[in-house]
Amino acid sequence: MAIQKNVKIKNRKARFEYEILDTYTAGIVLRGTEIKAIREGKASIAESFCEFSNGELFVINMTVQEYSHASNFNHSPKSERKLLLNRSELKKLEKEVKNSGLTIIPLVLFTNNKGLAKMDIALCRGKKEYDKREVIKDRDNKRRLANIKKAFNN
Repeated sequence: MAIQKNVKIKNRKARFEYEILDTYTAGIVLRGTEIKAIREGKASIAESFCEFSNGELFVINMTVQEYSHASNFNHSPKSERKLLLNRSELKKLEKEVKNSGLTIIPLVLFTNNKGLAKMDIALCRGKKEYDKREVIKDRDNKRRLANIKKAFNN
């Protein structure tokens, strides 16, 4: 697979499962061939979340497939990866997570203009079941309205 110039890997479930309160852009500490695999688009953040350890923020359960052209020096696909944020942002996030029971979820994994891997993370609150049903109803209503408009214009 050819290396892409701009990679944008989204967590599509995040906006459905969680109510997003605040977003941040963080750098990622990568080892070895991880960046090459990400540039090939072989990464997934669908089931990942962020956790604090010793005052540092780590993304857990993020999958970066092994790079196909690497030898025995390949990386492990599911290892923890450190996120890079300003100290003030880290303290604010840690305080919010500890005090109010919120969680930090990755939204988008992307490469910037310089080719560096970045991640948009969000401070989130879990949605209740009835909130999810409302989202589904709104989506269905919009789809029906679009079909009616399309039929009316023809």
